[in-house]
Amino acid sequence: MASMLPPFRLSLALVATLVVPLAPGISLAQQQAALRPIRISGSSTVYPILQASISAFRQTAPGKGVSVSLKETGSSAGFRDLCSGRVEISNASRPINAKELKACADKGIRFIEVPLAFDALSVVVHSGNTWANTISPQQLSLLWNRNAQGRINNWNQVNPAWPKRPIKLCGPGADSGTFDYFNKVINGDEDNSRRDYTASEDDTVVVNCVAKDPQALGYLGYGWFRSNAGQLKALAVVNPKGKAVQPSVQSVLQGKYQPLSRVLFVYVSDQALGQSPDVRNFTTFLVRNSPSLVAKANYIPLPESTIRVVETKLYRRVLGTSFGGELPVGLTIGDALQRSFDQHKRPEFR
Repeated sequence: MASMLPPFRLSLALVATLVVPLAPGISLAQQQAALRPIRISGSSTVYPILQASISAFRQTAPGKGVSVSLKETGSSAGFRDLCSGRVEISNASRPINAKELKACADKGIRFIEVPLAFDALSVVVHSGNTWANTISPQQLSLLWNRNAQGRINNWNQVNPAWPKRPIKLCGPGADSGTFDYFNKVINGDEDNSRRDYTASEDDTVVVNCVAKDPQALGYLGYGWFRSNAGQLKALAVVNPKGKAVQPSVQSVLQGKYQPLSRVLFVYVSDQALGQSPDVRNFTTFLVRNSPSLVAKANYIPLPESTIRVVETKLYRRVLGTSFGGELPVGLTIGDALQRSFDQHKRPEFR
């Protein structure tokens, strides 16, 4: 029959089956999972944290020899990979949305939503920019909403006190959670964005776009700004109380950097946690050591007391999302964490 293996290939398959005995008490699925690399994809914002975590994990006894594949694809692409079973872990700069929840449910993919760090989404300009120091959400919307395309092209159109010079815009691509979050907060809808700008899911591209052009402005995660602070200048953002606030660890923890503060996540396949000791060991290591790993990547760590709650959530394998497929706007960090640890979620969000 056409579907049969040739005799030589069939014999090899049989030999392979015969010479790989199952360890006592370990299923075939568990053994196969142990032989697979840990596959991770998703947010470029969260990428540096995962990169630091993988490097540190490989220095531990459980991490020696473990293969980990990490891809920088954007939050939306990471969720597509998770919900199709192509990865064990996706990292995200926003919560999972309703469409992605349905995709996971349709494929029978269950997951644990793990808060990992805080971020201060940063509006940045070239380090040599001498005129722009503060910007309001209204000015950001004037510049970035879809109706601005082809119309708002000069600095003085955003603020009359700024020079009449062309403005070069740089930012995340549409697969980025940062794109979704910024546009929901600033423009009222995840898709409400102009498209005539240099866009990429790779934050290195956004950094270089701003750093190489004195007329440029862009937005990206706080860690990318801090790691390139010699080339970039962050603008203070006017918060709902009318105060211009710089992105910083303190301004986020004190709830002053609004509305651009947010929580960063990893989403872990429950099936992978159950079957793969490597996934369990890595995820536990990531959460337990997240304060130092997050700080190393120039993001804002969760408090130690919060880390213990996250560990409990992971240990108890509390499934699903606490955000109901919505992208929350205007929550304080405390509110966001409270929702994230809510164990009484409606069944459709599990």
